[in-house]
Amino acid sequence: MDRRWQLACLLLIAAAFVVPAQAQQPAAPASAAPAAAVKPKPRPAPKPAPAKPPAAAQERHEAPAVHEAGGQPKLLGQYAEWGAYTASPSGKKVCFTISKPTSSQTNPPNRPRNPVYMFISTRPADKVTNEVSIIIGYPFKPGSEASAQVGSTSFALYTQQDGAWIKNAAEEAQMVDAMRGGDNAIVKGESAKGTQTTDTFNLKGVSQALDRMAQECK
Repeated sequence: MDRRWQLACLLLIAAAFVVPAQAQQPAAPASAAPAAAVKPKPRPAPKPAPAKPPAAAQERHEAPAVHEAGGQPKLLGQYAEWGAYTASPSGKKVCFTISKPTSSQTNPPNRPRNPVYMFISTRPADKVTNEVSIIIGYPFKPGSEASAQVGSTSFALYTQQDGAWIKNAAEEAQMVDAMRGGDNAIVKGESAKGTQTTDTFNLKGVSQALDRMAQECK
């Protein structure tokens, strides 16, 4: 599967994963000052129609259509830090487990970024099992590699835009096995602006989530 399409699918799934959680957040307290109390700004003059976006932007813009076609993930089970899900973007069944880092650091410190996720996905239609990928929350430095360390073993990651995958496909099963028996996975990368990041994922529950995935996507 083309990496750009993989990235679009991951972003779609991540968005669907986040939105329901945001919708469940409590409403603002009634004592909060209403937005209507702020003096309205003058209506801006109409802007000219924007130029046609590049192909990559169009892919992301059109992603919600995949969502409507069955991309909304269904929770199979929550296992400590890892949730097991299934979805069917474009009618192709996908099973995945997803987790957010338990700690994140940037150098220089406190640099803003989008949410970070680690996925392990299985796509029977593409004959892909337990593919590891990361959405890092910023555009990677072009041409750079990231890394994922589990225990004493470090795995090189190929990067594209804000996604990362195992560079050597032959090491993927080794990394998944290491994650099953490990405590943490530490992902390091560098942004296009030179910010270095370190994200630590707690691996508690990943083994059970993988087993549940395997039951659903055989």
